[in-house]
Amino acid sequence: MRHRYSILFFPLHIIVDFLSLNAAFVGAYGIKFGTINPIFEPPYATLWWVFNLIWLAEILLFKPYIFPRQLFKADHLIKKLFILMAVHVAVLAIYWVAVKGYYYSREHIAITYGIFAVLGMAFRIGGLIFLKEYRARGYNNRKYIVVGYGKLATTIRGFYDAHPEMGFHFYGYFDEPTAETSDLLRGNYNELLDYVRLNQIDCVYCCMPYIDNSRLKDIVDDAEDVDYQVKLLVDFRGFLARGASVEYHDFLPVLNLSSQMLVDFQVNTLKRGFDIVFSLGIISLGLPFFVLVAIVTWLSSKGPVLYAQERIGREGRPFLIYKFRSMYVNAEQGGPVLSGGDRDNRITPWGRFMRQTRLDELPQFYNVLRGDMSVVGPRPERQFFIDQIVEVAPEYRTLLKVKPGITSIGQIKFGYAASIEEMVQRLRYDLLYPERRSFLFDIWIIAQTVRVMVQGRGK
Repeated sequence: MRHRYSILFFPLHIIVDFLSLNAAFVGAYGIKFGTINPIFEPPYATLWWVFNLIWLAEILLFKPYIFPRQLFKADHLIKKLFILMAVHVAVLAIYWVAVKGYYYSREHIAITYGIFAVLGMAFRIGGLIFLKEYRARGYNNRKYIVVGYGKLATTIRGFYDAHPEMGFHFYGYFDEPTAETSDLLRGNYNELLDYVRLNQIDCVYCCMPYIDNSRLKDIVDDAEDVDYQVKLLVDFRGFLARGASVEYHDFLPVLNLSSQMLVDFQVNTLKRGFDIVFSLGIISLGLPFFVLVAIVTWLSSKGPVLYAQERIGREGRPFLIYKFRSMYVNAEQGGPVLSGGDRDNRITPWGRFMRQTRLDELPQFYNVLRGDMSVVGPRPERQFFIDQIVEVAPEYRTLLKVKPGITSIGQIKFGYAASIEEMVQRLRYDLLYPERRSFLFDIWIIAQTVRVMVQGRGK
């Protein structure tokens, strides 16, 4: 068999995840209530169906189990699992609000997700360990050759030699021989097709700098008849970091190497959709906690619970940002002043705790729903301070091209800034975001923010 049992990974992955999800749901109910009999009757039987239907919809929409071997790694698989779980939680929260399902046990749902996360990670890590051993014994491997000899050709071989767990076995270089390369080649172009047939080669890597289009066309034309994959190797290192993208002029792909920030409609649409779903989920599930924080804020010092202040958003548009009040009333009677951190006596004791755990930022999920902000993005500043920052660091204007956020790389790595100098230092982190922004990067930043909140390390 050319491809062995790889085709079984996809259905097996789906089946195991569904079994894990249902086992977690039933097991969590037993842990919470000491019995599982009522779970087969409404209203929990309905919730059980909803759990499965949401997961099925995610599989159909996101196709999370389709990935090349190069991404079949623990960090990538677990990251995908947690992304799916985050979306699942958000959609479930919307269902919860829609049906007013306050009779469902939150503890049961939390335990369900906890068990499912453990089972999902255990299956993925266990599967990777099994595959590593399985491939080490010579099974589930792929044979590949490289056409066009040069530095790029040796690079791809070096990659697979360094990652034997991927199961790619090298079967030689093919090119027109020269005095320097004749001893290194398995054969020339005329011998290529017979060699592929004889050795049942799975994949042919073609190095674009060293092969002309006519020979490449022959290799591609033969691929369907002989049943092998053709992959192109093009050396774009040094260009991709500048924001390269592919544009299609009819059928002709054009690589755009412009350093101008590109607006990706799909990314922006997905980001806005995630912002809405995530914010609704946080506000809905966390409403009792919001009320508790508001009560403690009200009791801790005189003044309003919420604090509103004008900030500058995307493209320089002003908006009102909302926070739980962390300072004493009239803290800025003399004009705008940056917080002095732990040394700032304008901050209340409770306010200092909220800043360390980022609880004061929670009302900004309302700003996200309004569209003023995103969950992830550079922190918005006041015009008074922006003018001073731009004098020192004109590159700050780059941040105004994206929507500001509740949390950012700068907030994670640096925290609150107590001076213009510190704002410029934090800017170094935030400038990374416009170039790297993606859905997965946002999820990583959110996860790091949760870690900071739990550890109380907010500066």
